[in-house]
Amino acid sequence: MTLNWIRKSAFACWIGLSFAGTTFAQTAMPVTRMQTQDITSKVVYHIDSADQPLKALRNMRNHLDVAPKTSIVVVTHANGVDFLMEGAKHAETGTLYAPLISALAARGVAFEICEITLKNRKLSTDQFVLDATFTPSGVVRVTELQNQQGFAYIKP
Repeated sequence: MTLNWIRKSAFACWIGLSFAGTTFAQTAMPVTRMQTQDITSKVVYHIDSADQPLKALRNMRNHLDVAPKTSIVVVTHANGVDFLMEGAKHAETGTLYAPLISALAARGVAFEICEITLKNRKLSTDQFVLDATFTPSGVVRVTELQNQQGFAYIKP
């Protein structure tokens, strides 16, 4: 046997084992997908700017359409609180936010507003839609939901 033949044989064995390992790994761990109506998860949507709400509201509606058992909490602060104000509408389309918020609240979505933002911007709680509640700190609330309560984080 020549040294070249031994090298080629060793390389061929190595390639064969590499593919065998990959095939085994793929077949040993099949991917299963739950039926979406059975998914029970917890998600926090974090909104801190005025350009996120319409997209976020649409995402939440779609999320609940596909996985209706999902618990959703929306935490807002900074300019992200603006869409929760009475009479607020999307700047480009003129879409009123209140009906969209009410429809999601009827499906169990909780909307929370940062009280630090209210203080810093000199806003009062009576300026906001009735579907909203208030939390001492939006950032602390997001952290609590993620770390202590196991919520997944989404930033639209």
